[in-house]
Amino acid sequence: MNRIQKRKLIGIISLLILLSGAAGLILYALKQNINLFYTPTQLLQSQINPAQHLRVGGYVKKHSVHYDPSGTSVNFTITDRVNEIRVSFHGVLPNLFREGQGVVVTGQLTGQHDLLASEVLAKHDEKYMPWPLAKELNMQLPEKK
Repeated sequence: MNRIQKRKLIGIISLLILLSGAAGLILYALKQNINLFYTPTQLLQSQINPAQHLRVGGYVKKHSVHYDPSGTSVNFTITDRVNEIRVSFHGVLPNLFREGQGVVVTGQLTGQHDLLASEVLAKHDEKYMPWPLAKELNMQLPEKK
């Protein structure tokens, strides 16, 4: 191997080391910002430390929302249509929160099927359409006979 080939080889190896280091730093930074959530079934099947903060996602079960008489607390059930988790929350719920709607709840387990929530996020419907567009489309639909 002559001197030119050695320099090229050292340059290529140096470049690979730098790229590997940069990729490692990027992945480390992304790992800290990933927000994953468990479904009720995954949560019940996993071994979670009760002191751990976690996120649980699912649908608000029909007829499960019960407000405290003072109006500051609410209890409801999240389901993935297989298993259920009871949630207690003290605070203001998002405007999109309702029965049958998708939610992601952040909090701590207080029992096997109970979660004390510190944050409730409501997920919007995937079928959303702005009302002007919906109105326009309804005007253009042929009449049913």
